[in-house]
Amino acid sequence: MRLGVHIADGPGLEALVGEVRQAADAGLASAYFGQLASWDAATAAALCAQRVPGIEVGTAIVPTYPRHPLVLAGQALTAQAASGNRFVLGIGPGHRPIVEGQFGLSFDRPARHIREYLTALRPLLHGEDVEFHGETLTVVGRVDVPGTSAPPVLLAALAPKLLRLAGELADGTITVWTGARHLAETITPAVTAAATAAGRPAPRVVAGVLAAVTDDRPGALQTLSEQLGFVAELPSYRALLDRQGLTGVHETAAVGDEREVEREIRRFAAAGATDLVVGLYGDEPTRKRTLALLSDLATQV
Repeated sequence: MRLGVHIADGPGLEALVGEVRQAADAGLASAYFGQLASWDAATAAALCAQRVPGIEVGTAIVPTYPRHPLVLAGQALTAQAASGNRFVLGIGPGHRPIVEGQFGLSFDRPARHIREYLTALRPLLHGEDVEFHGETLTVVGRVDVPGTSAPPVLLAALAPKLLRLAGELADGTITVWTGARHLAETITPAVTAAATAAGRPAPRVVAGVLAAVTDDRPGALQTLSEQLGFVAELPSYRALLDRQGLTGVHETAAVGDEREVEREIRRFAAAGATDLVVGLYGDEPTRKRTLALLSDLATQV
C-alpha cells in the first residue's frame, strides 16, 4: 500500500509547496489536493509537482457538475504536462446543497450524470474526438495537449451505483470518511467486481483518512468531533456514516499513539487499499509526529 498526504487549504502557495516537499522528503508516494473554497486543486497540484520532483500529485476531489468535460480534460492534461505525467484526476459529483445552493445547477440524477461524464471524459483525456449527446450532457470536440499521457481517473464513490461506475468506467475509487471495515466489506469488493465484469485492470482503491499521533486520544477525538461535526449534515456523508453504524466523521479517524495509528493504517492495507492518503490533523508537533510515523511505515505496508 502506497502512503501519501492530503493537502488542505494553506496560507500561501509556498506553504503548499512546503507540505508537498515534506511529504516527498519523508519518502511518501503522493500528495492530493482538495477542491474547497480556496486554491484550484489541479492547478495547485501541477505547480507543486514542478517544484517537487518525483512525487505523484492528484485531486481529491474536483466536483464535476460545475466543470464541463471539455474544460476539465484541458485542465487535467495541462496538469499532467506540467507534472511530467505524475498527475491523478480524482473527481466526484459533489453535494446537492453546494451544487444547487452555490452554483445554481441541478443535482438531478447524479449517477446518470457521472456515467455520461466519464463516457465523454475518458476519450477526451486520450486526445480523441468526442460527439456525445446524453440526457445530462452534450460534449462535442477534442482536447489536444502534446507530450502527455491520459492521467488515471479516480471516482469518489460512496454508494453502490457510483462504486460500479468507478470500476467500470474509471481507474478506481477514492474514499473519504470510510473506515477500514467498510472498505473491506463494501468498497473494495464492489469496485473490484465492477472492474472485473467490465474487463478492466484491477482498480486503485485510494482511501482517505485523517490521522493524528498523540498521547491524548480522547481529547483529539473530542476536538475532531467539535470541529467536523457539521460534515455529517451533508446527506451523502450522513448516509455513509449510517451504513457504517457511526455517529460522526471523527470515528473514521486514525488517532492515538504510534502503535495505535500504525495498527489502523495496517487495517487499511488488509482491507484492500492500494493507497492511503492521510490528512495530518492537529497542531504542528502532532503533525510532525504523524508524518514521522508515515515515513517509518512508507516501505513497510
